[in-house]
Amino acid sequence: MSEARSESRPNLIEVEHLSIAFRSPVRERGRLRGPLHTVVDDVSFAVSEGTVLALIGASGSGKTTTSLAVAGVGTITHGSIRVLDELLTADAPRLRRRRADVQMVLQDPFTSLDPRQSVRAGLRELRKLHPERTGWTSADDLLSLVRLSPNNLDRLPHELSGGQLQRVSIARALYLRPRVLIADEPTSSLDVSTQTQLLELLLSIRDELGVTLVFVTHDIAVVDQVADEVLVLRAGRIVERGSRDEVLRSPSDRYTTQLLDALPGRRLAALLEPA
Repeated sequence: MSEARSESRPNLIEVEHLSIAFRSPVRERGRLRGPLHTVVDDVSFAVSEGTVLALIGASGSGKTTTSLAVAGVGTITHGSIRVLDELLTADAPRLRRRRADVQMVLQDPFTSLDPRQSVRAGLRELRKLHPERTGWTSADDLLSLVRLSPNNLDRLPHELSGGQLQRVSIARALYLRPRVLIADEPTSSLDVSTQTQLLELLLSIRDELGVTLVFVTHDIAVVDQVADEVLVLRAGRIVERGSRDEVLRSPSDRYTTQLLDALPGRRLAALLEPA
């Protein structure tokens, strides 16, 4: 689906020497005293405008923690993150503005949407919180943008399918007119047909609205369909980076090769290969 973009584009995100560590939940006198565990270790990368970056790796590789930090969630142990050429800090007004510029679509829309709130009510709430960012389109047009009928505006989450719910999540994220959209395993709970439709939708949104995409996934097939650039993480560190074709067709790191060899098609081809 996606073609690598070679022309020079400005960086919307710049991550330099990012490290994030958490303490084990061992308490002493009401405070956490357990040892520090490094989850992200000296990670540096940039995301240029209009591109699709994929962060890939097995569970526990640090890819989601990294993406949350870029979205302004969590505490950075070391390093820096710049979003739209502005240092991400704990300054409340600045952080609030940058969080609106970088929106996330989470893996499970059932947990990210209020089960008691209709689609329309959720969008109305966003309009009240961010009136300066939500006046660019109507609720009807927003749902049409994500290829949902406006008839779904008055439905509750349990009345929608998984694919429809994920489209609602995308619509909510887009309502704030972000510059960057981070999709954390957005297709993992969907069937293959719905996955393909959702990926095509995200790429069309990238082209129509100029949104830069960051995909967090362990699904190499998804990476092959959408990514321009790929970062491979293992145990919190980047072990390989490059264009989609460089990483998926000519991997230089053994860990990347192992991820590729775990694909069902690759395993089947190996079994059928003549001795």
